[in-house]
Amino acid sequence: MYKYEIIIYWSNEDQAFIAEVPELPGCMAHGHTPNEALANCQDAINLWLDTAKEFERAIPRPKGKRLMYA
Repeated sequence: MYKYEIIIYWSNEDQAFIAEVPELPGCMAHGHTPNEALANCQDAINLWLDTAKEFERAIPRPKGKRLMYA
């Protein structure tokens, strides 16, 4: 598990929980429950990092903030 901050919130528009990683622009996932959104977000983080490495893009260091539920 990475130490990136993950913010989880309910989206009325999507009718799902959204998990966002502010330190990785565009990195987010959704799920029917907060735990499902978190699990899907871990996959999204892996894909984000793999893509950044593939294209030799800078990868932000995790700030190590806490997990937040909104």
